[in-house]
Amino acid sequence: MSVDEKTVRRIAHLARIAVTDEEVPHLQGEINAILSFVEQLGEVNVDGVEPMTSVTPMVMKKRQDGVTDGGYPEKIVQNAPATEDSFFLVPKVVE
Repeated sequence: MSVDEKTVRRIAHLARIAVTDEEVPHLQGEINAILSFVEQLGEVNVDGVEPMTSVTPMVMKKRQDGVTDGGYPEKIVQNAPATEDSFFLVPKVVE
């Protein structure tokens, strides 16, 4: 797969990058080299290779999913300007 000058200009426009006429051939070569490398990656045999999210094995730290605090809503809303039944009252913003 290769890109032409029109495609390079389109990519630059979408990326909001100002590209001069002198820069287009250089960028065209750069983009074509990147696409060539990606095509080479497509030729690699990955059968039997497990997908991974990191190059080193990692285990997520997990914790018990339980309530560790709470049970005193009056203390939580005591400094609020307006409350009702232990809930914060806020001004209406959408009509």
